[in-house]
This record gives sequence, C-alpha cells and structure tokens, in this order.
Amino acid sequence: MTCGACAARIERQLNRLEGVEASVNYAASRATATVAEDRLPEELLEAIREIGYGARLAGAQAAPGQATTPATPDDARRLGIRLVVAAVAFMPLCDLSLVFLLLPVTHFPGWQWLLVALAAPVVGYCAWPFYVTAARGLRHGTFTMDTLVSLGILTSTGCSLYGIFFEAAPREHSVLYLFSHSVSGSCYLDVAAGVTTFLLAGRYFEAWMRRRTGNALSSLSALAVKEVAIIADDGEEVRRPVAELAVGTRFAVHPGEAVATDGEVEQGRCLLDRQMITGESIPVELGPGDEVVGGTVVLDGRIVVRATSVGSDTQLARMVRLVENAQNEKAAAQRIADRIAGVFVPVVVALAALTLAGWIVAGVSAARAIDCSLAVVIIACPCALGLATPMALVVASGAGARRGVFFKGYLGLEASQRIDTVVFDKTGTVTFGRMALVAAVPVSGVTRTELLRLVGAVEQASEHPVALAVAGAARQELGTLPPVTDFVARAGFGVEGVVDGSKVAAGRPDLLRATGEDSADLARRSEELEERGLTVVVAWRNGEPIGALGMADSPRPSASTAVSSLRRLGLRCLLLSGDNETTTRRIGAEIGVDDFRAGVVPEGKVDYIRELQAAGRCVAMVGDGVNDGPALAVADLGIAVGSGTDVAIGAADLIVIGEDLGAVASAVVLARRTISTIRGNLVWAFVYNLAALPLAACGFLNPLVAGAAMACSSAFVVWNSARLRKGAEPGPPPPPPASVVLVPG
Repeated sequence: MTCGACAARIERQLNRLEGVEASVNYAASRATATVAEDRLPEELLEAIREIGYGARLAGAQAAPGQATTPATPDDARRLGIRLVVAAVAFMPLCDLSLVFLLLPVTHFPGWQWLLVALAAPVVGYCAWPFYVTAARGLRHGTFTMDTLVSLGILTSTGCSLYGIFFEAAPREHSVLYLFSHSVSGSCYLDVAAGVTTFLLAGRYFEAWMRRRTGNALSSLSALAVKEVAIIADDGEEVRRPVAELAVGTRFAVHPGEAVATDGEVEQGRCLLDRQMITGESIPVELGPGDEVVGGTVVLDGRIVVRATSVGSDTQLARMVRLVENAQNEKAAAQRIADRIAGVFVPVVVALAALTLAGWIVAGVSAARAIDCSLAVVIIACPCALGLATPMALVVASGAGARRGVFFKGYLGLEASQRIDTVVFDKTGTVTFGRMALVAAVPVSGVTRTELLRLVGAVEQASEHPVALAVAGAARQELGTLPPVTDFVARAGFGVEGVVDGSKVAAGRPDLLRATGEDSADLARRSEELEERGLTVVVAWRNGEPIGALGMADSPRPSASTAVSSLRRLGLRCLLLSGDNETTTRRIGAEIGVDDFRAGVVPEGKVDYIRELQAAGRCVAMVGDGVNDGPALAVADLGIAVGSGTDVAIGAADLIVIGEDLGAVASAVVLARRTISTIRGNLVWAFVYNLAALPLAACGFLNPLVAGAAMACSSAFVVWNSARLRKGAEPGPPPPPPASVVLVPG
C-alpha cells in the first residue's frame, strides 16, 4: 500500500464479502477482520490479490518464524539505494538545468543528451516501483497515489524530451517566475527527477521510522522461546519445542535463559529480569510459589516451573494482541479521512485535466498549462491523510509497550483528554494486597519474642491471610517455630491449639473476651493499635492475655509518587476501599489523595463511579483488574494495574503491567500526547491539501516545489508522530503539604 486510498480500497473489497467485517491500517500495513465461521482466511487473501495487492496471514496464524513487522530492513534498504541514486543524479541535473536556462552561451553540442543521461536513471530505475504499483492498480481499475506520481513523472519526462529536442526554451525569467514555474521552461527533467527524489526520501524516512517505532510486535514476539527443557518422569531434562508444552508440564530454566511460558515456581530460587514485560528496571528475586511470566529472563539461579498457561493464553500473547488491536484502531476522524482518500485520486486527476484545459482556454502557453496541471497532480497525493492517525498509534503503542503500558483502543485514549478525577482501588492496587506485621505489643510480664513464638506457632496451621502473615513474620524473626497440636479454627472467632503444652488462642479482639486480671490492659493496647488503622490480633495462653499484634497492608512505594504526579496534571485523586474507615484514612493520608471512601463492596464501586459521573466528573478508575472489573468498565477511562489478567484486559482501556504505579501518570501523559498528535496530524493533512490544491491550480507552485511540499507534508506527519517515542513525565514532584486531613466521601 502506498497511501490511504490503497487502504480504503482494500477495506471496501474485504467488507464486500458476506460475513466479513474488516478494518485496514495503512501505517501498520495490517488488516484485521472478523469473519463468519464458514469463511476461510484464504478467501480474504484471494480477495485482496484480486485488486492487485499482496497479503499474508499474520499473528497467531502466521507461518513459524514469519516476520510481521510492517517495514522490514530490506524495505528500507531498497528504498535507500534508490534514494541515493536519485539524489546523486538530481543535484547536478538541477544545477545544469538552471545554468543552461539562464546562460544560453553555455550550451554545447549534445547538452540535451547530458540532461537526459542524468535524468534517465532517476525516472527509470528509481521511479520504477511507482510505475509498477500504478500499472497494477490500473489493471484492476483503481487509482492510487502512485497513479498520480507516475502520471506526473512520465508526463514531465515526455514533455521535456519534446521541449529540449523540438522546441526552443524561453530565455529570460524573473526570480519569482523561476520559483513558481519550471526552472527550465519547457524542460521538466529536473521536475521529474526532483519529484522522484523527494518522494523516495519521504518513503524512506517513513519506512525507517516505522521500523524503529512500529516494532513493538516484533520486540514482544522475539521474547517467545523456541525450545524448552521439559522435565521427564525420570527427572531428566529433555529439550523439546515449546509447542509441546501443556498446562501442568514441568520445565527447567537455567541462568541466561528466558522463561518459556507462564507458570509457578516449584523448586529453586532465581533473580528474574522482567523489564521487557513490565518495564521494571530492577530484577526481582523469586522462589517456590511465585508466579513467572513467559519471556522474562533468569539472570541467576535455576528454577523448575510448572506451566499454568500456554500458547495464546499467556500474558505475552495477550500483550501482543493488545498492541495489534491498538495499532489497528481508527478514530472517527481517520475513517472520514480514509473515505476522502479513497475518492481523492480520481477527483485530482479530473481537477488536473480541468486545470490544463482552463489554462489553455485562457490563452497561456502549453508549457505553462502543463506546469500548473503537473503541480496539481503531484501536490495532491493524500499520504498525510492516510498516515495521520495510524502512524501516531503505531508509535504510541510501541513506546508504551516498552514501558509496560498497553493501549486497547482509540476511545480510551480520547477519554484521557477529558478526565479530571482518578479513583484508586486500595487493596492490591495502591497496597501490596497482603498483610504484614507492623506492631507486636505484649502485656506486662510477657516478652515480644514469647508473644511472637506462641502466636506464630498456632497461626502457622491456618490458611487465613492474617494468620499466614503472622506466622511468616514470626518465622522470619525467630527462625523455626514449635509445632501445634489439637488445632481448631473457628469461623469468625479465631484459632486455638496446644503449643509447648499450653493452650494458645488468637483471634479478633471484639469476639474474644479475656478472663484474667490483665484484660483491661489488653483492651487498651488493642484499641491503640486499632486507632492507628491496623488489623488487630489478640492472644491468650491458658486463658490469660499475653498481648496484641497489629497487622497492615502497606502502600506500594510508588503510590505516593503516582498520586503527586497525577495531581500535578490537574487531576483530583480519590481512594476507594472495602476496608474500614480508619485503615482507609491511614493509607489515603500516606499516599496523599484528596478524598476517600471506605467500606465499599464491589457493586458499590460501580455506584460510586456513576455518582461521580452524575456530578459532572470524568472519571478514570485504577484497579487490579480482578474484583474491580465492573468499575473499570463503567469508568470513562479504565486503567488496570498488575499482572494483566483476563478481567483487566476485558474491562480496562489501558493496561499497566508491573507494580510501579508511577506508570499510571506516564500512561495518562502518553495517551494525552497521542491524542494531541493525532489531532495535529489530521489538521495539518486537511489544511495542507485544501490550501495547496488551489495554489497549484492557479499557477503559484512549481511542480518541483509541489513535489517537495507533498513529500515534506508526509514527512511532517511521520516526524510529528515519532516524537511520541520520547518519554513524557509530568515533571518534578511538588513540595509535600504540611499536613493532610481526609474526610470520607
């Protein structure tokens, strides 16, 4: 495809097929189609070939090892060779044409042949791809940008050959005339060579930039492992193709190797580099029970992994699909641009013919009429229109993927421009989602070590998250714990068991009642911990209180930075939680949100989002993508943070892979810049074509200048989109407030 008209024609051809709904992205060189079950992919490929284009299956249905990058290195290299040849010949051709025009005394026998010799490789070899594409289009009854280009080059070449051999060239011209007319009068060889050179330069720049910015798919796909060390029944490692992996298969990963698929570590410990998947620059240490993602790299240590997802169900495959969908997304304005581009070429051909006829009727020379007609043909090529939206989305999706940020589509990006409120889920999003021991307060006569030893021992037999946190903290601080016997877990009450011959009980303070003389002391200590927003566990030994433990789900280190960055963007930040008011207020104060609401059930989160929207707020919801799915879906902009689960991908508009909440602000900034870039591209493309055509038709533009302007217009769109590659952070954090007072609701 060479322009938006090509993409529009292919899209129309596919949508003519019964049971097919297709969209074609010019910048990504990709068509996405939803087809009925009775339609074979080969039928779509054949339909595309019928109108003179080539196509192959991509993504999951591509042949093994087949590239899916829109612009391959070979494409750019071939264009580069033709560009060098054209530039080397065009520069002396342009200079000599000007000299021969202004200084007739320099004419020597055969000077015309020198110009022809310089122009021949440009209009022949260098422009050959234009002719091939134009001829193929005409053979199938279609006009493309290359039709206009080929028409301009061949017409100017033919008129030049006639002019320099059979017609005397004008001898005197003013500087203004030289700018607005062909610099060699009836000789247009410099125009033909210049248009070819400028167009090749624009296409080379476009192909080069596509390869640099649009390779998110190939970068992600390159993470896929080809072979894996499967652990056989006898414990031996056997190298097998990764396609033989199934859910439940155990495989080994050695230092320097990439993890073959998503799974859970069963044996060993390792240092894992997750940068290509999550954007985290610091490796993480993992051990038994931890989850690993396919494509991450083991830096140190050997692990045995049990596969939990394979093939298209892996996180890597889901991320590839996200990038594909984002790059294929079209804005409503771009769909209009594509329709315009589809009919633009024949309209321009007709306008060029009318321009030629109009100038001849006006009584000017044939050379002058041809000048104006050629300028119309050359400058009208609708490249910029076709590139405006898809090029920006290709660049943005690639830049985002490298930071662990994935766009699902244009609508979410557009919403980023309007949001004024960001609502954070607390548990699992702002916090780690797991309890940690914060305080251990023994009563008089009991040591902290004794309290942790007894409570940790009885809690280690429970699977409750609080119990696991207590036992884990006790083991980390004390080492091994004594065994527990006669263990009993009472729902809503707590746990009890025998440790070292003593009956130990632990549980909620409002359900356990002390019987000893120190019960008032324990109640006071428990209340102090609750006032700090901690989850409290009180403990007894043989009916006597021994102390209280304070547990809390701590905020992520990046949470406060993310909130300050979003507030710096002018956004109001709120915290939403199903936890109690004291805990939610504590977390909210630590991260610096403007307001919070506590005690909200999952269904209530949706109601809260709608309440804000009814008050005129445009809301972004940030959640972990599991129990926050409904709220992510109802928000104007849903941002899922975490592991990229199916719920997150299905409900959210932006996916932030990893645990760095600072990426949320970066995602919003990138989304806003993308929308601004798309709008700027479209405005430029429309204004350029609307303004340039009348100027060309009225004779104010030289065909050579028109060719340069057309190439520069497309190059501007590509360059403007390429600026999205550069990271945009919200700026330095503001000074912290002297105090924060949060009021619920």
